[in-house]
Amino acid sequence: MNTTVSEEEIQIASVGMGQIVVARKPFRLSAVLGSCVGVALYHPRLAVGGLAHVVLPQSNGRSDNPAKFADTAIPALLQEFQKQGVPPTGLVAKIAGGACMFQMRGPLQIGEGNIQAVREALAKANIPLVAQHVGGTAGRRITLDCSDGSLLVEIAGRHIEIL
Repeated sequence: MNTTVSEEEIQIASVGMGQIVVARKPFRLSAVLGSCVGVALYHPRLAVGGLAHVVLPQSNGRSDNPAKFADTAIPALLQEFQKQGVPPTGLVAKIAGGACMFQMRGPLQIGEGNIQAVREALAKANIPLVAQHVGGTAGRRITLDCSDGSLLVEIAGRHIEIL
């Protein structure tokens, strides 16, 4: 599900799994992440931010929900920015999440796969990755402030970080 938020509607938008939201200042976009990766794009000059809640690394040809997969979420997020008149030049990215939630090693590390696929998709789109808070074994809550592009990262029982 893709959504564009206007100033009149809400001030805080929750971005669920497999969703994309784009908003202008002074709104904030928030997501709760485990192995999922939150991809925050921000255009500093225009004060427009977007958040994709990526669930899995590869779509493997599935097109039912492009926001769900790293390889299709980044292009879908860029499309949402374009609908708002925001060019891709000038956008910067911050990412968070990709935790190993089940404390196991092996080939099915979804968090690690999500992190790598998001990095690759951003590189392919020529979007600079300026900050990240990824990996580990704990879930996070993130909040993108569309006024200044800061990304607040909260892990229960730990200090809050601002990227």
